[in-house]
Amino acid sequence: MTVSREIHLASRPAGSPKPENFRLVATELPEPGEGQTLVRNTWMSVDPYMRGRMDDAPSYIAPFALGAALEGGAVGEVVASRAGAVPVGATVSHFLGWREYAVLDAAAATVVDTSIASPADQLGALSTTGLTAYAALTRTAPVRGGDVVLVSAAAGAVGSVAGQLARQLGASRVIGSAGGPHKTKKLLDVFGYDAAIDYRRGDLPGQLAQAAPEGIDVYLDAVGGDHLQAAIGAIRPGGRIAMVGAISGYNATHPAPGPDNLFRAAAREVTLRGMLVSSHFDLFPEWIGRAARLLADGTLRTETTVVDGIERAPDAFLGVLSGANTGKMLVRLGAQR
Repeated sequence: MTVSREIHLASRPAGSPKPENFRLVATELPEPGEGQTLVRNTWMSVDPYMRGRMDDAPSYIAPFALGAALEGGAVGEVVASRAGAVPVGATVSHFLGWREYAVLDAAAATVVDTSIASPADQLGALSTTGLTAYAALTRTAPVRGGDVVLVSAAAGAVGSVAGQLARQLGASRVIGSAGGPHKTKKLLDVFGYDAAIDYRRGDLPGQLAQAAPEGIDVYLDAVGGDHLQAAIGAIRPGGRIAMVGAISGYNATHPAPGPDNLFRAAAREVTLRGMLVSSHFDLFPEWIGRAARLLADGTLRTETTVVDGIERAPDAFLGVLSGANTGKMLVRLGAQR
């Protein structure tokens, strides 16, 4: 038997999650059966969408079960295998994160090529994180040559990729919103944004007007609320908005107020379109090929915020919700068999 430590959902949060909503549990795993592998996880991802799965409410993805291990993206090494296509020693990505070891059907594990990107990038730019940015700016709210593009949560996992990608797609000016001077400096110095808005300073409409005096054409919305309102106020006729998240309301105990200027979007014939990355998995091969080239030549720059140890995974997740990360938030696992 292999003993694995894993994080269980102990109780459902009311408002902001707290450490007591999680429990560290040691579990004995069976040996892999026919067609299965045993994976020692080395990295796992924590992401804002996981907050919604902690509520027992209908959504586009099933809620986490109480008293059971959480799930999420992970990368690890195959240490035992009864599946010929996934040999011992292979590095695989899969969806049974939040634990040190996982027994997986071979079909649930994807062998990844660590020569084209690090394990961290396999969970970041080359994962659904990067795909979200790519699908948002090529399909949901396509960037056209000369566009002015605004990205919210611009120093986060999706936003840091999206700003650079917008430039690759022909944007003439790329503006990012982030919280605090450290992050806004990163937007300018590392991620190649032309202008950076610090939303913690307030007056988003005023800051946006200064950064884009003639308005914006495309907005990638990961925040909702006041950011969406400011973007609608600045968007030009025929503009496109990709609604990929609304982190400002994830911990709300009552419905968060929405924009009160929606008719402005109607009058300017603006498209506001929701997006689930799972609807765009057909783009994965195209995106991975493109992103791998951009990573290799240094055109696409990524950063990670790393927390060590399975026991600190809840802290990492709470940090994502409070904006503690720059780039992708990852947990580095160090289990020994």
